[in-house]
Amino acid sequence: MNARRSDTRERIQQVALELFAEQGYEKTSLREVAERLEITRPALYYHFKAKEDILTSVLDDLNASMDELMNWALAQPHTAEARQGILRRIAGLLDDQWRPLVRFAQVNQAVMSEVDAGEQMQHRMLSMISVLATPGDGIVQQFESRLAVIALILGSLPFPVGLDVPDEERAATALIVATKLISGG
Repeated sequence: MNARRSDTRERIQQVALELFAEQGYEKTSLREVAERLEITRPALYYHFKAKEDILTSVLDDLNASMDELMNWALAQPHTAEARQGILRRIAGLLDDQWRPLVRFAQVNQAVMSEVDAGEQMQHRMLSMISVLATPGDGIVQQFESRLAVIALILGSLPFPVGLDVPDEERAATALIVATKLISGG
């Protein structure tokens, strides 16, 4: 696929996710996606025939990146430094390409369970939550490891009323909390 076509597909995916998160998946039309992108509907249809195709492509990309992360994480030694590196990599992906999808999933939970790629994502997310647990860890350390990943995920979501902080600050704070959890402090 040439770079221009790939860039257009990525823009379509990004804008569609924004609209799905803002308005809900069911209430968003391809016409609205095309309008926000300032392209014609035929240009949009060239890349995606239906909004389900957009969602599936986004979830497939996410699942592939999660597989890559998991394979890398499982190949790391069971050291404190490696566990911190895994956290940083998860945080980086949540801060970059995963944040819009995590927000979409939060708002559109029913849709996520109806799409095969969404179910696959949920299974991968559960596996990722346990990636920091080290064989032989006690129950407290295993729980802290899982909570560390959950803290990073929560750091990628907007807080309810009362903690209005910018995305970057919230994500950085989540990484600090997650690092403390895996450090036992």
